[in-house]
Amino acid sequence: MLNQVLLYVGSGGIFLWGVGHIIPTRSVVKDFGEISKDNRLIITMEWIAEGLTLCFIGILIAIVTIFGGLGNEVTHIVIRASAIMLVVLAFVSSATGARTAITPMKLCPRVKAGVALLFVLGTVL
Repeated sequence: MLNQVLLYVGSGGIFLWGVGHIIPTRSVVKDFGEISKDNRLIITMEWIAEGLTLCFIGILIAIVTIFGGLGNEVTHIVIRASAIMLVVLAFVSSATGARTAITPMKLCPRVKAGVALLFVLGTVL
């Protein structure tokens, strides 16, 4: 039971973090000021892509937990692979966005790593 709670909390949390990434895209790009159209499009694409990736991971974990069950080895593989992906994204965030003065960007690696930990614990408890 606790393992399911950890997985659902993690999947909901990372999904909401992804939504929180997507919603302010327009204002984030605007904050870059006068930049070329190509740069504006690239920043928009990357900002949305990361948000969608986080949402996908959250939905994927919820789906495999609900339909695969926690006794299923494939469910554990998917959950742990998703945790690894979040750790990789946390390292990328640590080397890039977290070095800015923007508080949510500083929190991003911690959120991703924290959810990865919830996912791993959800498969071992």
